[in-house]
Amino acid sequence: MPARLVDTYRKPKHEEGGPMDVQTTTYPNPEIVDRDSWQAEIDRLVEREKAHTREGDAIAAARRRLPMVEVDPTTTLVGPDGPVTLLDVFEGRRQLIVYLHMWHDGNDAANQCEGCTFFTGHARELSYLHSRGVTYATFCEGPYPESARYRDFMGWEMPWYSARGSLDALLAGRGFGGYLCFLRDGDRVFETYWTTGRGTEAGATSYHLLDLTVYGRQETWEDSPAGWPQPYATRGEQFRRDGRPTAQWSRLAEGRSDDLTG
Repeated sequence: MPARLVDTYRKPKHEEGGPMDVQTTTYPNPEIVDRDSWQAEIDRLVEREKAHTREGDAIAAARRRLPMVEVDPTTTLVGPDGPVTLLDVFEGRRQLIVYLHMWHDGNDAANQCEGCTFFTGHARELSYLHSRGVTYATFCEGPYPESARYRDFMGWEMPWYSARGSLDALLAGRGFGGYLCFLRDGDRVFETYWTTGRGTEAGATSYHLLDLTVYGRQETWEDSPAGWPQPYATRGEQFRRDGRPTAQWSRLAEGRSDDLTG
């Protein structure tokens, strides 16, 4: 039987986060073995990880060979200086990755989309994308002034545009909460790929790092040993803490205003 681990936590401040809503919890602990036995298990797992990586490479190769569809380069978005075209959003680069950020009209910051807040918040260092000729931008479903105040409250620095007036042209019947990829050829623009659902995990480094840990994401769907902590349901609860998207607490602790009314 695995040993059991008792962790006693101080009730954390909101800005510090915390693993559970309770202060003291008893969790099962993985089996304790000698280092050689442990390394042998790691080696077996690494073979599966390598196969997974190779399959991911093969899928990416197939993605690079997909056909593409032409879209209207004059499709209008709204940025900090007013209306711009989809072509302008490329900022002179050849490729464009867009995250489609949901917006809940009439809601305050605490009740904006927790999932989009989670995924958008991971897009921080863009220089590596730029070095490959790729621009990254967020297209928000909401109006520019209100949604840009949310962007500023969160401290995000990526290019931010409102797509409210061009939903049909951009989405072709799809919804927000996902990525679109575009290629520019002179003044022509083509959509090359899109993904939603768990496809958005491509940009979620927190998830990838949690997958390396013994307790994983701690979400109810995961295949974990009996007794492993899984307090987070997956209808938005996994991205919220005490009534707000989790990442908002650190911004409030810094004294930023979450007033979206201007």
